[in-house]
Amino acid sequence: MSIQSAILGILSWKSSTGYELKKIFEDSSFMYWSGNNNQIYKALMNMEEESLVTSEVVHQTNSPSKKIYSITEEGLLELKKWLMSSPEAPEIKKTFLVQLAWSDLLSNQQLSEMLSNYENEIKLQLMMQNEKNRRALHSPNRSARESLIWDMISANIISTYNNELIWIRETRQKLLENEVGEETDNERPN
Repeated sequence: MSIQSAILGILSWKSSTGYELKKIFEDSSFMYWSGNNNQIYKALMNMEEESLVTSEVVHQTNSPSKKIYSITEEGLLELKKWLMSSPEAPEIKKTFLVQLAWSDLLSNQQLSEMLSNYENEIKLQLMMQNEKNRRALHSPNRSARESLIWDMISANIISTYNNELIWIRETRQKLLENEVGEETDNERPN
């Protein structure tokens, strides 16, 4: 996902400051972005130069002035062009899978602890996602269709976490069965 496309999407919903955009990225479960704040402001400056967004400085009495960005007609056309482009295949990059790949080096107890830690992390993420869904933070809800789209995105994320819980429990069970099988094999005389 390009930061520019995500920013245009947010600005199509509501005009925002760079700080507000940063908060939306931080709070979102699917508009993940690992860059720093400077990249948001750099993208905004570039988009303003390309006439995709405009800005207005709002002076405040008891606070510093703030710069509010809005999408332009050209920006909406660019966003629609991106929306109609071919979507990328989902990336499956999980650090845990790399850890698990080399976990045969661990004792049974260490492996069990590693699996438990991962399961607990998934449970925590699932609880947080359910809470975000309940609070409906940063959801435009401008139409019934848009509300349904955002609900389905949340359902996708929750389903992913639920499937991960099922998978980790199945993995633990199979490893436990294998462990018992190895103990039985080791007890047999040659």
